[in-house]
Amino acid sequence: MNKLKLAIGAACLTACTSDVEAPPETVSAASVSPVSIMAFNVENLFDTSDDASKDDKTFLPLAMKQDEAHIAECNEIEVDRWRRQCLEWDWNEEALAIKLERVASAILQVNDGRGPDIVALQEVENLSILERLRVEHLEAAGYGPAILLEGQDLRGIDVAFLSRLPLAGEPVLHDLRFDDNVPRERQQDTRGVLQADFELPDGTTLTGLSVHFPAPFHPTEMREVAYRHLNAIKRSLPDNRPTFAAGDFNTTSVENADKDMFGRFVRDEWTIAHEVGCEGCLGTSYFQPRDDWSFLDMVIWSDGDGWTLDANSVAIPKNAPEQSRELEPGILAPKRFDTIDMSGISDHYPILVTISRTGE
Repeated sequence: MNKLKLAIGAACLTACTSDVEAPPETVSAASVSPVSIMAFNVENLFDTSDDASKDDKTFLPLAMKQDEAHIAECNEIEVDRWRRQCLEWDWNEEALAIKLERVASAILQVNDGRGPDIVALQEVENLSILERLRVEHLEAAGYGPAILLEGQDLRGIDVAFLSRLPLAGEPVLHDLRFDDNVPRERQQDTRGVLQADFELPDGTTLTGLSVHFPAPFHPTEMREVAYRHLNAIKRSLPDNRPTFAAGDFNTTSVENADKDMFGRFVRDEWTIAHEVGCEGCLGTSYFQPRDDWSFLDMVIWSDGDGWTLDANSVAIPKNAPEQSRELEPGILAPKRFDTIDMSGISDHYPILVTISRTGE
């Protein structure tokens, strides 16, 4: 026992002496692999079960939609398309399997079939369905366990991450709070900001923030609150921490032009990826009646610890099967998923960036 204690003590002394006396290891920037990041609103990735705590009545098998109570609830939906989906969609296991496979194909279309290193996802019902996507359809990506914390959205859609990079701490969901001037039903129709800290290849901590701001039919003031909330989280982080926020910011091109949302809330704090790269990109979302393209989905970035955004890397991947519809020759737009003819993937395109280590 005394010999064992002496051996441990000697090892500790050697290690401690080495830590103090050895010069810090120099890591060449060229030797550190870049990291790719994708934001992707996957549009209603629900399971097929009825969750009494969520408004998931649209996303159920047709056999479960025949009772009078369900039909009555659906008929109260004001938007025609949503009402028909609630009544007519057969969200069964076959439809779900197709949805999962297509979402996976959209993710895996980059990085030679491996997908990005980190994916920030929006509109995911729960951890179980995200794990099913990861395990059954994204094996080639080699992602670690899915990251999702249940939020307070009435429909039950959450923000999440998939990542090949290891976590550098416990994820945190920062709930979005409004004052009493915002009606309760509007407050329930939004999501918090999911923070996950990752370990970069050189050991640096990278903070990721997955977001899904209040939808455009809500007042602009709700998105203003969300931007302020996001920026407060960023300012609470250690100085020089490389940080990205990625997801569905729900700021239309019309609202940004009218209210200068990016100028007032983003450009002083962040670099907007599609403004420094992605030349010729039209947007991630297309609104048919107005013929309006918007970057509802963004990756915004803050340099830190030698890590910076590669402007030439910014892209909108849109070549997966069933991902697009042709508006006119050569112009593609996102193709939403539909169980009636089993077409489409999502009404949003993903956006992709790469960050790199620079300098010594």
